[in-house]
Amino acid sequence: MTALAKLFRTTAFKIVAAYLLIFALFAAGVVFYLARHTQQLVVSQITETVDLEVRNLTEQYGIGGIGRLVDVIERRTAQPGSNLYLVTAYSGDALAGNIVDIPVSVLQNEGWSEITYRHPEAGNAAKESRALARVTFLSGGFRLLVGRDFEERDRLRQILAQPARWAVVLIVVMGVAGGIFVARRVLKRIDSMTATNERIMAGDLTGRLAVTGSGDEFDRLANSLNAMLERIEALMSGLKQVSDNIAHDLKTPLTRLHNRSEEALRSAKSEGDYRAALESTIEESDGLIRTFDALLMIARAEAGEARHGMTDFDANDVAKSVVELYEPLAEEKGLHLAADIEGPLPVHGSRELVGQALANLIDNAIKYGAAGRPGGKSEIRVATHRENGSALLTVADHGCGIAAGDRGRAVERFVRLEPSRSRPGVGLGLSLASAVARLHGGELRLEDNSPGLRVTLALPAQRSEGA
Repeated sequence: MTALAKLFRTTAFKIVAAYLLIFALFAAGVVFYLARHTQQLVVSQITETVDLEVRNLTEQYGIGGIGRLVDVIERRTAQPGSNLYLVTAYSGDALAGNIVDIPVSVLQNEGWSEITYRHPEAGNAAKESRALARVTFLSGGFRLLVGRDFEERDRLRQILAQPARWAVVLIVVMGVAGGIFVARRVLKRIDSMTATNERIMAGDLTGRLAVTGSGDEFDRLANSLNAMLERIEALMSGLKQVSDNIAHDLKTPLTRLHNRSEEALRSAKSEGDYRAALESTIEESDGLIRTFDALLMIARAEAGEARHGMTDFDANDVAKSVVELYEPLAEEKGLHLAADIEGPLPVHGSRELVGQALANLIDNAIKYGAAGRPGGKSEIRVATHRENGSALLTVADHGCGIAAGDRGRAVERFVRLEPSRSRPGVGLGLSLASAVARLHGGELRLEDNSPGLRVTLALPAQRSEGA
């Protein structure tokens, strides 16, 4: 396909061509209307002039009879640029006038008509002309015809037609040139986008569409696609990171499973030895299953699958249920699990995922909040409240906390910071809570509790009935 053919097939050129056609038709319609209106104005002036002449000549006939009328018409026909006159007897014989060879039927009907005629001075070689004439019956059987040639109307039509033709030609030429100019600019932007897309499809996820800063529809499209590409790049990077983490972090428990099974086969001598090996294997398998369940739950949250099952529910009911579930475990660890839950807190979302996210936060607080206050019992406080249209579910402990520089890494999958490496877990608790927050259009905040860590799950709140 040639460059010109490619240009003509662009949507921009087709749109410009369509507008050009519409504008050309509109311009032609305006010119036609003006020409027709002007011609009607000329005809109206002709009829007024002829009517005035007929009234004057009729008065002359009433004053002096046919002789005076013939004398007046002969004087007027001698003047340059005069109207058309003809007086005939009842028999049709011409008595005076400046036209000949008009159809006989014209003089037989009183009123207006368009006629063809010739001037008597020009002879038979003269071409026929057209005129608008009025026939009036006089007493005594005489016929009076007064008319005006259409020469002025035809001249005006020619005056209007020539510029109109050139105007249409100029509109078409300028429209085509403008269409080519606009289409080339649009095609240049599209070719640039296409080249970037081809580079991205080839595997370069860092490619981004160019933004000119004009704020036009192409810039809006480029910004939207760039945001999508950034999200895809982040997901692909996360997938690669997850794959690497799975390969490294799950290799150890799988190796332990393999070694324990081999050890049991090699050294177990009694039923008790085999039972202990099987129990250890089941415990390790349960840990792996929990890890994969957490990964699947995070994948569901990030893919947005849980949006289909979202409903309206009270976040306070979820918080109360989770706190009641973890109170025995906290007491067993020597911790006090306190709840500060205010009135109804309606949200729209997945009750299951929000409950699981809050459970992960409380579970982390129990694991890492044993440092406690000096000389007192360690406390974990779960609080819920509304703030600026958000439902906030906060879990605060007095443990070792997380350094400000590590809080961004702490929500990544399989990331375990130095203070927690010796404790149980695989590093998915905060990742799941962060994914649930993003699924609901909220955020997960990690803040200093002085000492300890305060984690807030912020979700968009529904308007309560009393609000």
